[in-house]
Amino acid sequence: MRKRIVAGNWKMNMNNSDAQALFESLNTTKTVSSTEIIIAPPSLYLSEFASKKCKQIYLAAQNCSDNENGAYTGEISASMLYSIGVKYCLVGHSERRQYQKESDLLLKQKVNALLKNKVIPIFCCGENLDKRKSGDFYQVIQGQIENSLFHLTDSQIKEVVIAYEPIWAIGTGVTASSGQAQEIHAFIRSLLVEKYSLQTADEISILYGGSCKASNAKELFMNRDVDGGLIGGAALDADSFSAIIESF
Repeated sequence: MRKRIVAGNWKMNMNNSDAQALFESLNTTKTVSSTEIIIAPPSLYLSEFASKKCKQIYLAAQNCSDNENGAYTGEISASMLYSIGVKYCLVGHSERRQYQKESDLLLKQKVNALLKNKVIPIFCCGENLDKRKSGDFYQVIQGQIENSLFHLTDSQIKEVVIAYEPIWAIGTGVTASSGQAQEIHAFIRSLLVEKYSLQTADEISILYGGSCKASNAKELFMNRDVDGGLIGGAALDADSFSAIIESF
């Protein structure tokens, strides 16, 4: 049975007092026990949150280095994340692909570093508006997955969570319809079936990451191949995030 996951990406938001308040609120709210809850706060909060023995929340980093250690000023390694109790790390978020020009090869190396250090990658993939309009979005998504993940063994790929991000629906207020989300999630799972096996593909959680909020989460999560959400803006409010978790 695949994990049901709701992950909140805080991005570059929240000063210290606001971050502490949101964390405490989420950490004391009773939520659905069968759903895995993840938050990805800015990296400077990870160590303190990890020390507070989260009752129901797993921590994710928003990024990591592809290098193990060394003279890489400003970088954080996968081994550092593991050493403080971080379980997950985002890889290839659309904003990093766009602004930091992260390539498929670099993301492949980050995936390798995370798996080597027992941190679970949440691998993000998705198309922009131009590719959606041109109809080339299947090829874009397939290329991203094949180039960064398909070197992994059967046992390794089972350790990866995939998040589909329709870039045209992030921060725009536009959301992919329930049918569009299911269509792409089913396509991603079909790629996994073809490369690995039906059994392996059926063990990998695929999250939807495009303007998912309390008002549409239930409809999105009802789809057979949508196993949860990677939440942006709605994750910055405890009530909103909790309502999304309760949407399963």
